[in-house]
Parts: sequence; C-alpha cells; structure tokens
Amino acid sequence: MQMVKNIFIALLVFWFSLLLFMPKEALYYALEKQLETKGIKINEKAIESGIFSLNLIDADIYYKGINVAHIEKVNIFTLIFTTNINVKALSIDGSLKAFVPEKIDQANITHMIFSPMKVNILAKGSFGDMDGVLDLQERTLRLDFSNTTKEIDLLRENLKKDEKGLYYETSF
Repeated sequence: MQMVKNIFIALLVFWFSLLLFMPKEALYYALEKQLETKGIKINEKAIESGIFSLNLIDADIYYKGINVAHIEKVNIFTLIFTTNINVKALSIDGSLKAFVPEKIDQANITHMIFSPMKVNILAKGSFGDMDGVLDLQERTLRLDFSNTTKEIDLLRENLKKDEKGLYYETSF
C-alpha cells in the first residue's frame, strides 16, 4: 500500500511540475508560427503568463493581411487532461456580418484528452446563445443556437432548422 501511495504522489508531483514549468509562451509562439502558414496572424498588445494559464490582451486577428477581428482578452487554461480557451469581447469586422455574428461577448472552447477528436464550443453574444461541437474525426462542425435575438436574422440564410431550433452545420 505504501508503494502505491508513493507512486501516486510521484505522479502528482510530476504532473504539477510539468504544468508549472511548461513553456507556455514558447508553445503559443509555435502555434502562432503554424497559423502564419495558413495566412493567419495574431497581433496582441500583451501576453501574461500564469501558473496554469496564458492570457492575450487586446489581440487583433489578421487573415492574409486584412484585420478581421479584435479580441479584448483570451485566456488559455490547461491542466494537460483538459484545455479551456475563454474569449471575452470578440468583435468581427462589419464586412463579415453576413457570415458570422458581429459581436461575441463570451466564448468558451474546451478540449479534453479523454475525447481527443471533439472540441466543445459555447458562446453568448448579440445573436443569443450558441452551443456547438467540432468533430475532428468526422471533420464536421455543428452549432446550435438558442435564445436568439433579431441579429440572428442576418445569418438566417446560412442556418437550418430542426426540432432543437436553428443550427449551422458544415464539413471541412
């Protein structure tokens, strides 16, 4: 029993040390470099690194040199088994409002190692509430909308309706 306890404590110390000393900023810059190959550039005013998280403050998103979005704050929180990305105050360029909502107040993107091929998405904005799943294995995205407001009318031509209500579905 003592041996099991010692192994458990050693694993717990290793896990905590890995999280504590993980080069969060270096991993972020590696991600940024990967996104650049796709034509996406993130220009942030500040990066704050915490024990388990990384915060991006006042980030502008560029696609092929065109500013398409501004994010007030992004918090990336990881415990290795689960990773959460919280986005606060996402503003999309007005020229894209026929395709995506112009303002998203809060979004939460969650990935868990126990279901590595699925990413859960929750968002609230001027359009109402959204709940979605990105399936990396099937290469599909489904976004379900609820508590919708009048602003959803701009997107209605891209949405479908089922028993749950309005939804957007695509494959990539």
